[in-house]
Amino acid sequence: MKRLSRLFPLLFILGAASGEAAGPPGGSGDYEDLIDLVDEFVAWRDPRGDHPRQIIRDTAGQAIDPVADHGPAAMAAQLEELAAFQARLDDMNVAGWERARQVDWLAVRSRLDQQEFLLRLSRPWARDPGYYVDRMLRITFTPLPVEGQAQEDFLARLRAVPVLVAEAQKNLDDVAADYADLAVHNLSHSDGVGHGYPFRALPPAGVLGWYEDLAGRAREAQPALLPDIEAAQAAVSAFDAWLKAQRPGWTATAGAGREAFDWYLKHVKLMPWTSEELVVLGERELDRLWAFRALEQHRNRDLPALEPAQNAADYQARIDATDARIRAFLRDESIITVPDDIGVLDTNAPWIVRPGGRNFWEQIQFRDPSPDHVHAVIPGHRFDGIIASRQDHPVRSKLYSAARVEGWATYLEEALLQAGLFDDLPRVRELIQVFGIFRAARVPADVWLQSGQMSVQEVVDYWLPRVPWLDENVARVDAEIYLRRPPGYGIGYTIGKLQMERLLADRKRQLGDDFVLRAFHDDFMAAGRLPLSLVRWDMTGLDDEVKHFWSREPLPAPAGTAGTGAPGSE
Repeated sequence: MKRLSRLFPLLFILGAASGEAAGPPGGSGDYEDLIDLVDEFVAWRDPRGDHPRQIIRDTAGQAIDPVADHGPAAMAAQLEELAAFQARLDDMNVAGWERARQVDWLAVRSRLDQQEFLLRLSRPWARDPGYYVDRMLRITFTPLPVEGQAQEDFLARLRAVPVLVAEAQKNLDDVAADYADLAVHNLSHSDGVGHGYPFRALPPAGVLGWYEDLAGRAREAQPALLPDIEAAQAAVSAFDAWLKAQRPGWTATAGAGREAFDWYLKHVKLMPWTSEELVVLGERELDRLWAFRALEQHRNRDLPALEPAQNAADYQARIDATDARIRAFLRDESIITVPDDIGVLDTNAPWIVRPGGRNFWEQIQFRDPSPDHVHAVIPGHRFDGIIASRQDHPVRSKLYSAARVEGWATYLEEALLQAGLFDDLPRVRELIQVFGIFRAARVPADVWLQSGQMSVQEVVDYWLPRVPWLDENVARVDAEIYLRRPPGYGIGYTIGKLQMERLLADRKRQLGDDFVLRAFHDDFMAAGRLPLSLVRWDMTGLDDEVKHFWSREPLPAPAGTAGTGAPGSE
C-alpha cells in the first residue's frame, strides 16, 4: 500500500476510499424480499429470538450464549447458510429502487459481511481464550439466595461451566499470544475498573476470585448450592492451568491484520477512509484538542479548579442538577426533540470510593457529571436507545452500527459545548476536551492493535502520557476491549464524530437559512442507527462516499498468514 504523506491531512479529510465505482445489482428480488431476508437473518444469527439490542454482551462485545457448538462441521454449516443469505441478497433489483431502499440494502449487506468476517477471520472461539473466560464470569454476580425458576436457571448455567471448559480446550486451535495473555491475566487479576461488576471494597482477583466470592456467599446464604459452585470453580481453575501450560506454543498475532482491517472498514463499517488515513485523522484530532485545552486553560487561569464530589449525596445532587440543566438547554435552545415521557435515565459512573483513588472516568465525572451525561445518558446513548426502540421500520429497526452510536454520542460532547451549554461553566469545557482527547487517542491505537503494530501494553504506554488523568487500569481495559471487540470499535468515537460534523456541514450548506438544528437532529435520529456514510447519503443525496461501496472485494486471508509490520513502524 502506498504510504501517504502526513504533510497534507486535509487531503484525507476531503478524500474518499479509492476503487472502481460499481453500481447496485439488478437481480430479480424486490424490497419485500429484503425485509424477509432481514427477519430471517436476525433470527438465524440469534436463535433465541432476542433483538440484538437486548442481548447481554461480554466485555469484547460478544453475545453471552449457552454453550454452543463451534466445531468444524457446525461452523462450515453456518458459512453455507450465510452464503445462501448472501446469494439471495445479490439477486435483488436494487438498481430499480429509490435511494432510501438502496441505503437499506447496503446496510444489510454490511451486516452479512460482518458475519462472514466473524466466521472466517475473527473466529474468537478458536483464537481467543477470553471468549470463554468472559462466559464464565457473569454467573458469579448472582445475588444469593436464589429460588424457584431463577435457581434452576442459575444451576443450569453453573453446570454448563465444565462443558464450556471442555469445548474451549477442543476449539482453541489457533490462539493469538496477546489474547492468551489477556485471558490468563483476567482469570486471576482484578481489572481495576469493574464495568458493571457488583461493588466490593476489595475487588476479587479476577474470575477465579469471583468464584471464591460466590462460594463464600453461598456458605452463608445457601449452602445447598456449594457442590455445583465448587464444581464450576474447579473447572475454571483447571482451565487456568491448561492455558498457562499451552501458552508457550501460542505465538499467532492478535487483531485482524492490516489488509483485513481495511476490508472491514470498507465493507462492514462502510467508512470512506483507509486505516492509514484514520491514523492521520486521529492524530490531527488529538493535536487539535490538546491545543484547544491549552487555550482554554489559559483563558481560565484565574478561575478556581473544580473539586470532586465529597460523598455520594454530593455526587447525586450534581447528577440531578446536570440532568435538569441539559434537558432545559435541549428544550430552550431547540437542540433536539425530547418526548415528554423520557424519564430518569440514571448515570454511567456510580459513586465508588476506591482504595487506590479515583480512576480516569471518576476524576472527570465526580468533578462535573456533564461530559458522560451528555455522551451516555441524554441526548446520548440511553436517550438514543429509547428513540431507536420506538422505530418500527421493517429494516432499519433491526440494524445497528457501533460507529453511528458512538459517533453520535461523541459528537454531542463538542457540539453542545459549541452550542453554548457550557458558556457559564468554563472549567467544564476543559473536561469535555479531556474526554475528546481520550477518544482521539483511541483512533491510531485501534489501528495499531488491529494491524499487529502494537500490543495492549504498548498502547497503554502510548496513551498514558497523552491523556490527562488516565490510569493504568482504565487504559489496559480499554485497550483490551478494542483489540478483542469486532475490529474498529475504538475508532468509532472520533471518526464517527467527524462523520457527524461532515453531515452537519453538508446539510447546512444545502439548506442555508432554512437549516434548523432541531430538525436536523430529529431527522438524524429518525434515519436509524445505520453506518454514518449511509445516513449521510440518505439525508443529503450526496453519493461521493457510497458509490465506492457497491463493489465488493473478496475477504483477505486470515491474520498471521502474511507480515503485518513491526511494532512502531507506523
